Parts: sequence; structure tokens; C-alpha cells
Amino acid sequence: MPPLAYILRPEKIEDFVGQKQIASPDSWLNRAIKKDQLTSMIFFGPPGSGKTTLAQIIAKSTKSNFIVVNAVMGSTKELKEHLKEAEKTGQKTIIFIDEIHRFNKAQQDVLLPYVERGDIVLIGATTENPSFTVISPLISRSKVLVFNRLEKEDLEEILNRALKKYTRVKIDKEAKEILISESNGDARILLNAFEDLISQTKSVTKKTIEKSNILKVLKYDKTGEEHYNIISALHKSMRDSDPDAAVYWMMRMLEAGEDPLYIARRLIRFASEDIGIADPHALLVATAAYDACHFIGMPECDVILAQATVHLSLSPKSNSLYKAVSSARSDIRQFGNLDVPMNIRNASTKLMKQMGYGKNYKYAHNFEDAKVDQQHLPDKLKGKKYYFPTDRGLEGKLKRS
Repeated sequence: MPPLAYILRPEKIEDFVGQKQIASPDSWLNRAIKKDQLTSMIFFGPPGSGKTTLAQIIAKSTKSNFIVVNAVMGSTKELKEHLKEAEKTGQKTIIFIDEIHRFNKAQQDVLLPYVERGDIVLIGATTENPSFTVISPLISRSKVLVFNRLEKEDLEEILNRALKKYTRVKIDKEAKEILISESNGDARILLNAFEDLISQTKSVTKKTIEKSNILKVLKYDKTGEEHYNIISALHKSMRDSDPDAAVYWMMRMLEAGEDPLYIARRLIRFASEDIGIADPHALLVATAAYDACHFIGMPECDVILAQATVHLSLSPKSNSLYKAVSSARSDIRQFGNLDVPMNIRNASTKLMKQMGYGKNYKYAHNFEDAKVDQQHLPDKLKGKKYYFPTDRGLEGKLKRS
């Protein structure tokens, strides 16, 4: 028997729950579905937020040939076969690629000419930010629709639909609230938990939930609170220069099924936020680890992530760049768009020169050690300091030079 999440999947957009910013009656998508005038799209959002469900609704609502490809299981050869078939038939074809972020750049490049020529309409679903995981030419030719975690009222409506199907099942208010709250905005988690419960009892209460161990399962969902606790533990272990703890928490994430590219991106951020100029190689190591993980995937990339994690843990630490960025952002938000000083403006036309653009500009290479003292910040911020180097690692050497 199919899982409950599959059985309850709506077939019309009118029955779709949540994501009003995407699927409301007056939305672009709703109108495009009804007119059968869809363009390529990227569905970006957390698990269980309705991406696959909405794609299936489109499949049932359009006259197009609809092909489903799972990026985890699908090969480049299979993808090319689907694309060639779509090109031959001449029939409008929609290709839905679930977890498109799992396709590497070469696989995504295969799609590009077909999307560009209009041979296919691409719908890609991803839980990872497409800015990092989908090639920019595909993004520029697609409409990115951002899905949010489902609200409590959305989950309650979904649970009520399940209860209408299973009329013999009784659930009290407290148990209902626990299930909804612990599902973390994920309809699939909610329905899977409910299905597990009703296989054991027809009367669901707080007590039966506690006995069933469902809460423990929900707690360790990789998109829930424990996910954020563990990524926090990884960051703090590296920040405190503890490579053993850092490797442990990194492996906890991998063993829980976390996408290695997500971990690699967090390492890249850490390399600049907590190390920066103290060890510039840290950023190179972290970005190289991301590329290597992208090339070879799991399980082989575990040791690559371990190498980067240990390197970052043992590197000298500095948050000078993070503080500089925060301070500059604060001034920008407080003072708005302050004028560029006239001396460092680009005088690309005669009129600009007449207006004083570039006047009294000092060309650094004409001075000893290519160092020159002139105003670079707006008048209101003249003399303001943002970057304060520490005495650690290379940053300390540069500070003293």
C-alpha cells in the first residue's frame, strides 16, 4: 500500500495546502497552469513543503508530456534519452527533476540547450539554495519559486484530511498539537508519524505518542532542531580549535544523511568568518573540499570533509573580517547611499571631468611602496576604521609589516 503522504496528495491546485505566495488563485503559477503556458521553474524550499506535490498537480493539469527524473537515481545517459525523445516528438514536454542540486554541472549543462530552445519546460525541485547548486544559465532561464515551511494551520488542515480518510481513528487535541508542532513544518513527517501511530492504535493521545517513540524519530530529523544543534556544535568545535570534536560532529551529520555539499558550504563560510586573513589558505582548502565533494560524492568524500574540518580547526583564528563586514553594513543601513568622493570617481567623459570627477586623484604606483594617503570613504565616514587585524597567524605578520 502506498504511504499516506502519497494517498492524500491533491490532484488540483485548488486543493493544494499552503504556499499562498505561490499557489493562490491570483498567482502567476495558478494562471499559467490554467492557461497551460508554463515556463521553466526552480522550486526551492525545505522538505515536505509541497514541491513534488505541486509538480504532480502540474502534471495532471497540463496537456504536455510529463517526465519525472530523480537526480539521485537518474544517470546522464537516461537524461539525454528523455531529452532526445522530447525533441523528436515535437510535443510539449515538461521534465520534473527532483533534487536537481544532486546533478553536477556537466549534467545540468546537458539541459541548457533544450531549455533555451524551448524543447522542454524544466521544473527542478531543490532543498538547497539554487544560487549555489544550480548553474546560473539555468537559473536565468527559469522562474525561481521559494517554498516556505508549512504553517501550523496548514499542517492542521492536512492532518484533518487524514482523519477524514480514517474515520475510526480518534485523536485528542493535545496529541494533535504535539504532532503538528514536532513536524517542523514538514507535511511528509507529519503524515508518516500519523501513519505509524494509527498502525499501533486507533486512539491517539499524548501518552500513545510518547510510548510509540515517534518524538525521538522527529527529533533526529535532519532538517529539524537537532540539525541546527549539530551544525552549531561543529562550528563551535572548530572555533575552539578542537579537531576531534569537529570531526565527530561532521561525521554525525554525514551519517544522518546530510548533503555533503551543505557541510562543505558551512566550512567555506567558517573559513572567512572565523579564520580570514589569519590563514588565507583555509578558504582555499574549504572551497577545494566543496569542489571535490561535488566531483566524487558520498561515501568517498567523507575523508575530504574531514581533511578540511581538521585544517580549519587547527588554523589560527580571527573574526576581524566578520566584524568589519558587520560594522560596514551597520553604517550603510544607518546613513544610506553616501556619495563617492570626487577624487576617486571615474571621469569617463569630458563633462565628468568638468564636474570635478577624478580631480586630484593620486595614482598609487607613482608613490613609494605604492602607498598613498587620500580620501576613499564618503565625507560622513572620513577616517572610519572597519578592519582591525589581530596578532594571530598571517594577519599578525601583515599588521606588523
